Amino acid sequence: MRRLFPVTDQTSADQTDREWSLDELAEAYAYPSPGPDGHWLRANMVSTLDGAAQHDGRSQPISGESDMRIFGTLRALADVVVVGAETVRQEGYRPARARDAFAARRSAAGQGPAAAIAVVTASMDLDFSLPLFTSPLVPTLVLTGAGAPADRVARATEAGAEVVVAGEGSGVDPARAVRVLADRGLRRQLTEGGPRLLGQFVAAGVLDELCLTISPMLTAGDAQRISGGPSVTVPHRLAPACLLEEAGFLFTRYRRI
Repeated sequence: MRRLFPVTDQTSADQTDREWSLDELAEAYAYPSPGPDGHWLRANMVSTLDGAAQHDGRSQPISGESDMRIFGTLRALADVVVVGAETVRQEGYRPARARDAFAARRSAAGQGPAAAIAVVTASMDLDFSLPLFTSPLVPTLVLTGAGAPADRVARATEAGAEVVVAGEGSGVDPARAVRVLADRGLRRQLTEGGPRLLGQFVAAGVLDELCLTISPMLTAGDAQRISGGPSVTVPHRLAPACLLEEAGFLFTRYRRI
């Protein structure tokens, strides 16, 4: 991992052209102290040079080894990973795992062995026989609305998931979802999309930070951008916090001003 542009500190020349250790990545991506709301919502997404967030419906084809190191580091720092149901279905989501490299850091921060996964869904159309629900290290949360189908709520509970109401209707209120997770002590929050869920967080004004991997690929086609759904009245301006590079991939980090 090579640091190209030190935004917040000074980096000597002999530190710029080498692979960073996991400890160094963890320091670079450490969560800031929670703001007045008591939580910090970070997004991690990948995009090609021409703006595609997926290829053939999945993000994996536009990712790479260095991107997965960042992906794993961000998960290892989070209390909870928030993800949309469609992404769970398309990407074959599995439970977050404990990693020895981050065990001491998580213990010192008062965190459990791994982040919880929180799935956002209105329909509750999920396969509750998957390991994400039947054998997670930390019980999987299902965020849904008060009007969610009762039979599917029951199936989720029977599978071992914990259903959390975060909306008055059938859907989830993004701002409420962030609050209810924080109320459960899950203050270091990470969303991995998909684009529709990220767009909802952006439109609700609750996204604090974006970690965007720029993949050195072109795909053309009509793939989704990293953020979709409702538009905002005025574009949200973010400030750059860090820029790293490896194998042609750029790892950017922007924070809310």
